[in-house]
Amino acid sequence: MSIPEKIRQCHPALTALRRDIHAHPELAFEERRTAELVARRLEDLGVEVHRGLGGTGVVGVLKAGRSLRAIGLRADMDALPIQERNDFAHVSQHAGCMHACGHDGHTAMLLGAAEVLSAHPDFDGTAYFIFQPAEEGEGGADAMVDDGLFDRFPMASIFGMHNWPGLPAGQFAVHDGPVMASADRFDIEIRGQGAHGAMPHLGTDSIIAGAALVQALQTVVSRTLDPLDSAVVSVTQFHAGEAYNVIPDRAKLCGTVRAFSAAVQDRIEATITRIGDGVAASHGVSVEVDYRRGYPPTINTADEAAICAAVAGSLPGASVLTDLPPSMGAEDFAFYLRHKPGCYVWIGNGPGEGGCTLHNPHYDFNDTIIPFGVAYWVELVRRLLPKA
Repeated sequence: MSIPEKIRQCHPALTALRRDIHAHPELAFEERRTAELVARRLEDLGVEVHRGLGGTGVVGVLKAGRSLRAIGLRADMDALPIQERNDFAHVSQHAGCMHACGHDGHTAMLLGAAEVLSAHPDFDGTAYFIFQPAEEGEGGADAMVDDGLFDRFPMASIFGMHNWPGLPAGQFAVHDGPVMASADRFDIEIRGQGAHGAMPHLGTDSIIAGAALVQALQTVVSRTLDPLDSAVVSVTQFHAGEAYNVIPDRAKLCGTVRAFSAAVQDRIEATITRIGDGVAASHGVSVEVDYRRGYPPTINTADEAAICAAVAGSLPGASVLTDLPPSMGAEDFAFYLRHKPGCYVWIGNGPGEGGCTLHNPHYDFNDTIIPFGVAYWVELVRRLLPKA
């Protein structure tokens, strides 16, 4: 049986597997059922399995030939704390939790690649299948690195793939350089002096200071960064007060910052702190800024991006785009790229169910793209670990 025929044969079972995972979603670092399903599937294929990396992560090891070359292929397994609003048969069975980002499909496609490559070990070296927990905001990639991923499984490079609604099914997008932004967070606490709502002159108004701060933060990108540097500063929460007739003594602002370089992150952090100090002085309040670095920007390395583009473009029925703008969304695959060269690609998911995007309660992974994802992983291994 040829590799294309093997992929076609696997498709129905992988679809059923994907839908089973969708129906049983698990949040970050709680992917016990999913991890065990993955581990047992790999063991059934004769793949060496390592459990518990980074908490609930699983690594499969498949060797062929004698070469010491090795690469890593990564899929994420966690779901989101969202109440699903679909009504199909594989809808989430766990209230308040769903696979709204397609990690169920990522897991199924990488398992499909393991199945095909174990049946057709037409390569020379080692392929590490990395099933990662906690991509959604909890840094599972960093946890796996801290738990010795690259020490225990030495690899020359690492690769990731994410479904992308809006791209046609069968189309890939590959970026040379930035593909996803950083994701920092800030909390700003404003402390004034409370007063009766009818006698504001007897206090210092934390809400007025907060409103001024919200307005001033809109100038961080537009007036302090080079216009050619992309960044986002969004205030997403404003908490203050409990009564109609009381001016509260405290207010709190929260938000997110996105950028594509550490230098821009540094500039934004310093500017937010400076603006906070200015608002404090002008309004007679105290302002405390807590700025926290989150996921770094995801930056593909040039050589690996070129290889991935060539692989995607070589697949029957597929096409590749290399000029799409990067996304201001974030991805913890960036932690791997701090240690190893690699590339993170997008695979078209089609228009999506009802045209909705990622993190939507009506989202569902498009099972028709599973063969494209499997074929991409298989060909990438064969291209990077060629037989002599």
